[in-house]
Amino acid sequence: LDIIFFKMKTEVIFDIETQRWFDEVGEDNHKALGVSIVSLYSRKVEEKEIEGRTIPSEVDGKMLSFWEKELSSMWQIFQSADRIIGFNTIGFDVPVLEPYTNFPLKKLPHLDILSKVKEAFGRRISLDVIAKETLGRGKTEEGSIATELWAKGDKKSLERLKAYCEADVAITKDIYDFVLKNGYLSFKDKWNTPRKLELDFGYPKDDVRERQIGLFRS
Repeated sequence: LDIIFFKMKTEVIFDIETQRWFDEVGEDNHKALGVSIVSLYSRKVEEKEIEGRTIPSEVDGKMLSFWEKELSSMWQIFQSADRIIGFNTIGFDVPVLEPYTNFPLKKLPHLDILSKVKEAFGRRISLDVIAKETLGRGKTEEGSIATELWAKGDKKSLERLKAYCEADVAITKDIYDFVLKNGYLSFKDKWNTPRKLELDFGYPKDDVRERQIGLFRS
């Protein structure tokens, strides 16, 4: 087994919750939804090339959350990332966040798991459906609860909102890591038939920069 180690990279796995739904602001009016909270897991990974696949292995990481008024202190984390990972982030999260930024957020290096799934399978599959079959656990709460908790605004409700958003980030991270390691994810289709979808989330070889520590053989 040949293992080659490369330079460290920074990854950010994130999710957002909004203050409103589309039925309140108009269809596809992302900019009017408003951000209540952004949760992210920022980590350092060491790339390893194992049998031709470039796979990042986590060295250290931490979960962080930012309320709407705190978003300005969050952008440096995104701008310093080698890869930004999320679920439906290109189609939803990024357009919602754009009014809060003064740089082209969509031009940063994103990996949108849902986009990869749709590209490979031809249709959308929910995070909850994927998580239940791939990880053996689903989302902690229904997404509809997020705007209700924000509207209530009391300490207990906001703590619950933060916990919900961070839980979604943890699920997204674990699905991403599962695909990195195994090369597929699992789900049940609309006929309740178990399916496996082959995916490759490894870094492209031409994206690999300076090699650090030599070659190990076993």
